[in-house]
Amino acid sequence: MPAVLPLALGLAQRGFRGRITVISVSPEASDLPVGELERRLIELGFTEGAQVEILHEGLFGRDPIAVRVNDATVAIRRREAMAIIVS
Repeated sequence: MPAVLPLALGLAQRGFRGRITVISVSPEASDLPVGELERRLIELGFTEGAQVEILHEGLFGRDPIAVRVNDATVAIRRREAMAIIVS
């Protein structure tokens, strides 16, 4: 089976399925402080090992995206999804 390279969820296309390997927030990911964005992502269910699937993309600029995280569906901006590393 070929190795799956890590990818930022913000770069993935509709239909992508994977598992979160790490949350890595950079200062330019949001207007929020780094710790606040990381806390919010975790509260939404974006935790290491969680399964994710991109269900829908916005019409303009493909933003925001609707993501199924385990059994919940949430909307998130692609800019903030760049902090979620998946494989």
